Amino acid sequence: MPEFKQFLLADTAEGLTEAEILGWRVQPGDAVTVNQIVVEVETAKAAVELPIPWAGKVTELLVEPGQTVEVGAPILTIDVDPAGVAKNGSAPAAAEEEMKPLVGYGSKTVQAKRRTRKAPAEKAPEQPQPEPVAKGGYVPLAKPPVRKLAKDLGVDLTTLSAGGEVITREDVERAASPAAPKKTGERERRVPIKGVRKATAQAMVSSAFTAPHVTEFLTIDVTPMMELREKLKKHPGFAGVKLTPLAFAAKAVCLAVKRTPDVNATWDEEAGEIVYKDYVHLGIAAATPRGLVVPKIRDADAMSLAELAGALEQLTSTAREGKTTPADMLNGTITITNVGVFGVDTGTPIINPGEAAILAFGAIKDMPWVVDGELAVRKVLQLALSFDHRLVDGQQGSQFLADVGALLADPAMAITF
Repeated sequence: MPEFKQFLLADTAEGLTEAEILGWRVQPGDAVTVNQIVVEVETAKAAVELPIPWAGKVTELLVEPGQTVEVGAPILTIDVDPAGVAKNGSAPAAAEEEMKPLVGYGSKTVQAKRRTRKAPAEKAPEQPQPEPVAKGGYVPLAKPPVRKLAKDLGVDLTTLSAGGEVITREDVERAASPAAPKKTGERERRVPIKGVRKATAQAMVSSAFTAPHVTEFLTIDVTPMMELREKLKKHPGFAGVKLTPLAFAAKAVCLAVKRTPDVNATWDEEAGEIVYKDYVHLGIAAATPRGLVVPKIRDADAMSLAELAGALEQLTSTAREGKTTPADMLNGTITITNVGVFGVDTGTPIINPGEAAILAFGAIKDMPWVVDGELAVRKVLQLALSFDHRLVDGQQGSQFLADVGALLADPAMAITF
């Protein structure tokens, strides 16, 4: 006797309420095993692959790609007893163990009947049938950045076969180029506010109108830092490490936090308490094709300069590929935003919710600078620190910014911290 279970959309990170179905990895009739990836969804924080918590046969996909689904809603039906081995509502011990759901995933048993699927004739005639892809299904396979590009260019991914392979950026661009000269008379386009963009907007509005922001600026000569960087590149301890100026900034922030712990604290309105953190989960703001994300380097204060450089390289690579997990973006304590990578001198960044400060790291440029009473061309950097004035007074914010500046202007100062 078949036994049907419904796979519910889980909360893949703290506080998420919905997710968009990006694509199915299985189709009705496919056999699946415990922990097999069956669907890719996009939450407000990241693209996430979800595993099925049981073995069995897929009987129905309840949601189409592109639809947004609330957490807890059923998205797939599976027959966990396709061979009919269970008797009187029970299953062998091995099968029972195999069907235990994963932590964080809900389920519900449903009657042995299927929801009526729409007949193909009911689909809009202008939607062409996509070419078959992996596992014999009809879901176009593409990474989140490629999906965003297709959405921006107005390309329907279901029209791209890509020979059964994952659809690439080049496939989308080729499909968009013939259509570019066609003009419809429209001079505007509307895109739904969802995913990362929606979450970022909500967080920034909440922060801007909850935390009283103060921003201070500091311009420094970082020529010694850049000279040390060139020297360390040749050091055996940095072999294979991409040592960027941002790595020096990360190390400076971690050292300066020890002298000004107020910038590494949280204002707990509900409890009426200030929570001081004796660790640094350093957020690094990263621009990705999906929007702004802020993954964290856990316990960054316990890392060496080389370790921080390696962690930064891994973090930015993962973010650009759209593979940052929701868990990697939670519980930060202080953030750096590298606006200098865009050639920008500085800015007035908005503090991430739950944190007390954010440092903007500007572009390093050759500029005139007075050295020992004489004009010289030096490597000059501008820093900007925004902090929550409920937690951080002007003196504390200034001290922290001055410490970071001193460490970048003269890295030898690190031995005094």
